[in-house]
Amino acid sequence: MSWDSGHGAVNSHSLEEDEIWYQFTVFFYKSKKTQTYKFGLLKALIENLYNADSRLHLTYDQIGYSFVKTYWNLVIRHGLKQGAQNSGVAGAVLRAREERQLPIDLSFDQLQAGDQVYVLECAKPIMKKYVFGALYSDFEGKLYGFDRRKKSEYFQFHPDSHLFLLKYQRLVTDLVNYHLAKMIEQYNPVTREFLLEKVESVAQRESLHPYRDILLSRFEKSCFYCGKSLHLSRNQTHVDHFIPWSFIQSDNIWNLVLSCRSCNLNKSDKLPDYNYLERILERNEYLKAEPVLLYEDRSLYNYRPEKLKLLYEYSEQNGFEERWSP
Repeated sequence: MSWDSGHGAVNSHSLEEDEIWYQFTVFFYKSKKTQTYKFGLLKALIENLYNADSRLHLTYDQIGYSFVKTYWNLVIRHGLKQGAQNSGVAGAVLRAREERQLPIDLSFDQLQAGDQVYVLECAKPIMKKYVFGALYSDFEGKLYGFDRRKKSEYFQFHPDSHLFLLKYQRLVTDLVNYHLAKMIEQYNPVTREFLLEKVESVAQRESLHPYRDILLSRFEKSCFYCGKSLHLSRNQTHVDHFIPWSFIQSDNIWNLVLSCRSCNLNKSDKLPDYNYLERILERNEYLKAEPVLLYEDRSLYNYRPEKLKLLYEYSEQNGFEERWSP
């Protein structure tokens, strides 16, 4: 199958872990790469692992937002070339910034919603034409299937590859970041260590304050972990990733809780004790009961309690073995 095909079905065969590892090894070390977009798409898929619906489908806008966010933060904010000519998606993002006269010192998440949409729409035709089919071919349909025809735009994970990425997310993410930094190094006169730091940070949101306001308006103003009353000042009331951001690498409201400053700093990159898992599962049922939140947050719409339980289990397997409680 060629890179410009309009659609490709998910491979129908069951896959063993060894076979999936082989596909990733071939991709990292043998597949042809003239631009960084294949790595950008992999990062977008990993960031949206927990946003897939019950059919393991993702929308093009979900993938597109994560993909363009990576390119904006690397190309615009950090000034890093993605190829010899900065063509393709990188060029589209550069042109969109110039046309809207957008500031270069803001991350993608800090842009106005209308500006984000404009950048995404500028890059989307190139993503559809050059990106989706190319990575599909590299993995022979064993990672995902896709359809870019207008009436049925979607991505669909292979179920075995989806479980594989959940189980080995941290390792695969580190590999993607390393090879992306290694490729960018060819076009930029900076060290790989500097590049790796920038690549690892592109997915991180600048501010969780909007989630803070949502949670404060719906729940008692007390710390999720210790029960201490929370101050209204932002420097004392923190939004914490229940399962550490360094593992999940996305901001989903079903994984966010309010905490006091002390608990947030002491918990840091640790996994909360198991009894807090039951508490957040119960909390999320209240969130899912609100139609407004379901409409505004697709990740909540696709949330299932089993998903969070599985994520908790896989985070332990990915090195987050230390349990924390106040």
